[in-house]
Amino acid sequence: MGTWELVKKPRGVELIANKFVFMKKQDKEGNLLKYKARLVTKGYSQRPGHDYVEMHSPVIRLETIRALLATVVKHKLYIHQMDTKGTYLNGVLKEKVYIKQPEGFNNGSRHICQLVKMLYGLKQAG
Repeated sequence: MGTWELVKKPRGVELIANKFVFMKKQDKEGNLLKYKARLVTKGYSQRPGHDYVEMHSPVIRLETIRALLATVVKHKLYIHQMDTKGTYLNGVLKEKVYIKQPEGFNNGSRHICQLVKMLYGLKQAG
């Protein structure tokens, strides 16, 4: 998926820990459909000013959404949907962030992973 590249560990770099989170996807009747795994970073190990500069989370109030929808209806405009979760996860990092090789992935080298794309749990610069 191009999420990371294996690189030699630069001097003085502290690695961000990570782990796999496993889930079972079920249908409405509770029948198992598939198993899923997600690699997440332990973002609490990041240090402000070093691994990230500023953190922000865009939040919108329900009243704002209602006002926006009313404006759309009044002016007969169109609304387009956007996948923000996909945008977040496929976002390319500007900072250099390094993680350990995930458990079960280790290729035997002493290389580490330099993230190219975002992972869940990662604090990103604002």
